[in-house]
Amino acid sequence: MGGMQPSPHVIWNNEPEDRAATPLVVLFHGYGSHEQDLMSLAQSLPPEFSYASVRAPERAGMGFQWFPLSQELGFTTDAVVAAAQGVLPWLREESQLHTHVILLGFSQGMAVATTIARHAPELVDAVVGLSGFVVPVPADDAQADFFHDAALREQPLRMFWGRDPEDPVIPPALVDLTAEWAQEHADVTKVQYRGVGHGVSPQEIGHVGEYLRALVG
Repeated sequence: MGGMQPSPHVIWNNEPEDRAATPLVVLFHGYGSHEQDLMSLAQSLPPEFSYASVRAPERAGMGFQWFPLSQELGFTTDAVVAAAQGVLPWLREESQLHTHVILLGFSQGMAVATTIARHAPELVDAVVGLSGFVVPVPADDAQADFFHDAALREQPLRMFWGRDPEDPVIPPALVDLTAEWAQEHADVTKVQYRGVGHGVSPQEIGHVGEYLRALVG
C-alpha cells in the first residue's frame, strides 16, 4: 500500500495559538463512539492542558471503531497496529509543540493508546487507561517487532489504570493479561471504581486530573 496515510480527524479544546508549550492529552474513544464523547471530559480536567480527541478510522454502528471486534471481543494484532500507525505521524509532528504527551484511552481506546506507547515509548510521557486493556502479543506474532516492550522493562511506562472490578464488557482474561503486562512494563497507579460498570465516574475523572497535574508538576 503506497502513499501517505491521511491525518486522523481531530478536535481540540483550544485554538492553535493557545497550544504551544502546553502539555498535551490525546483522547482515544471507545468502540462505537466518536471524538466528541471523551472531549466532554476535558471540561473536568486541568485547563492548563491542551486536549485533542481523535476519531477512530472505521465506521461501527452509529460511531467508529479503532479495529474490528468479533462477538467474543476477539481482534487481530494486525488491526490494532494499523490503528496505531494511522495516528503516529500526526502525533510525532504535534508532540514537537508540547512539553508533555499523555495518551488517554477508554476501553478499545486504551488498547490503541498503550500500543502507541509500546511502539514509541520515547514519544509518550504517560498513558491513562480507563476501563480498557493492553493487547496481548505472543513472541511469535508477526507484529511482535512493532512492540518495543523491552525498552519499557528498562524504563517503565507511567500509567494510570482505572476500572470497575465487575466491568461487564472487558473479558477477565484481558484484565489479567493487562495486570501482568503492567507489572513488568509500567509504573502503574491502579484504582478500582465499584459500581461504574463499563464507564467513567466523576471521582475517577477527579483522580485523573490529580494524576495529570502530578505528572507535569
